[in-house]
Amino acid sequence: MNSAKKTVVSYNKPSREQIVRSVVTSTAIETGQPSDKIEASLKIQREKFAHLRLGI
Repeated sequence: MNSAKKTVVSYNKPSREQIVRSVVTSTAIETGQPSDKIEASLKIQREKFAHLRLGI
């Protein structure tokens, strides 16, 4: 029988800003566009569709 102890690893949920920043930088690298322009575009889209909720 294995007597090794299992270690508990805690996980910190990323903030919305961290997720947006990672999407922006990834998209900027892939498309070659400035990250500021992409971030502004995402912000406009988020405000435009703020009244909609995702169905789960």
